[in-house]
Amino acid sequence: MSSDFEWRTGRHCIFKNHIHLVFVTKYRRGVLSDAMLQRLKEVYSETMEQMQGELLEFDGEDDHVHLLVACHPKTAVSNLAGKLKGKSSYILRQEFWPEIKKKLWGDHFWSPSYCVVSCGGAPLDIVKAYVESQRKPSEKKNIEQSKRFAGVKRNDDKTWKRTVARRAESNGGIR
Repeated sequence: MSSDFEWRTGRHCIFKNHIHLVFVTKYRRGVLSDAMLQRLKEVYSETMEQMQGELLEFDGEDDHVHLLVACHPKTAVSNLAGKLKGKSSYILRQEFWPEIKKKLWGDHFWSPSYCVVSCGGAPLDIVKAYVESQRKPSEKKNIEQSKRFAGVKRNDDKTWKRTVARRAESNGGIR
């Protein structure tokens, strides 16, 4: 697990996308043991690798787990949570069934809900101030740019040409 949380790159983007997830056992039952938590850490780490992400931190108690993951922006959080919960439930049921069946019943290990919190590098006040301080486009600059492109069309060879009306205007009205 990386501790410096470096910027990552995709084919068309650069990102630092950290997500905090919390999964709760069904009926909030105290099912998880230390051995199960250790196995969950391995399963989550492997699953995040398969999804082109990384498990940065993991811990839990007998009735819930916390994960801090880094993932690609193309990854939908709902898909991520579903994959992590589904695979971990399957593995735990296979490997720890005698312990689990005493505390849970039915087909579900995890509660169907989950908690997700996006984790940026800066407090929201700072991000909000940054967004608000962005340079506004100059109205005068937009008007001048519009005038320059008025009457301009593209040729078939993708070069620009002025229309006759614009040329006449620049020649003092002489055509």
